[in-house]
Amino acid sequence: MKRCVAFLLALVVASGPAFAQRGERDGRGAGPGKNQGMSKDERQRMRDDMREVYRDRGGDRNRQDRPPQRQLSPQEREKLRRDIQDANKNLRK
Repeated sequence: MKRCVAFLLALVVASGPAFAQRGERDGRGAGPGKNQGMSKDERQRMRDDMREVYRDRGGDRNRQDRPPQRQLSPQEREKLRRDIQDANKNLRK
């Protein structure tokens, strides 16, 4: 008898989270998750606001600060490759 009661109690406790999530599966849940209770218009407004913020900050400033890259000659590329290999060997020591 005690085992049966303990089993039923464990079953009830374990099934609690499953019943709590029922509303989310139906699409009615407004808890934390993908949309966090925001309407479609609110999400779009937030996207637009973030685009505007990034645009105001200059977008990708790193790209603007760097000089344009030039194509390396095969000799320069080989020298760079050897230099990197040598540096890596020195790091391992």
